[in-house]
Amino acid sequence: MLALRVGTGAVLCAHGGQKLFGWFGGGGIEGTAAAMDHMGYRPGKANAVMAGLGEFGGGAALALGLGTPVAGAAAAGTMAGAAAVHAPSGFFAQEGGLEYPAFLGFAAAAVGLSGAGRLSLDHLTRHRYDKAWMVLAAFAGTGLAVRAVLRKRDADVAAAEAAEEREADEESAGLR
Repeated sequence: MLALRVGTGAVLCAHGGQKLFGWFGGGGIEGTAAAMDHMGYRPGKANAVMAGLGEFGGGAALALGLGTPVAGAAAAGTMAGAAAVHAPSGFFAQEGGLEYPAFLGFAAAAVGLSGAGRLSLDHLTRHRYDKAWMVLAAFAGTGLAVRAVLRKRDADVAAAEAAEEREADEESAGLR
């Protein structure tokens, strides 16, 4: 469990660092905000901060084994949003597919559901931050939040596509 938790947490933390701080060649908040806007997650800056915190904070907490149900749910939810962007490209990562974010999300969820193990801050603190009820609450809350975010994104993308189509129709009709 230690290897899975630390490995998954470190990768997530690094990706969050790219988004929040521009580490490891990342875009930082401004670059990530522009990318989020382009992907239909609006407002871009708020979504960039939330994605960065989900990855960085969730990853760090997973790696430490602290508040593991909440950390796993937060990271898995963030990866669900990333997988939704990649889904239209198929499954495999080399084709731009959802393979990589889906794997990270499933690994984070598995740790969140299973618990951090004996070599963790949760164990050291006598499970003060990972009570049994927190598993259900964290994953149910994250599921509802992901659903709301993806519905808003889908509506925003559809509205933007409709506006582009109207502009194209107006141009072809000579109204512009």
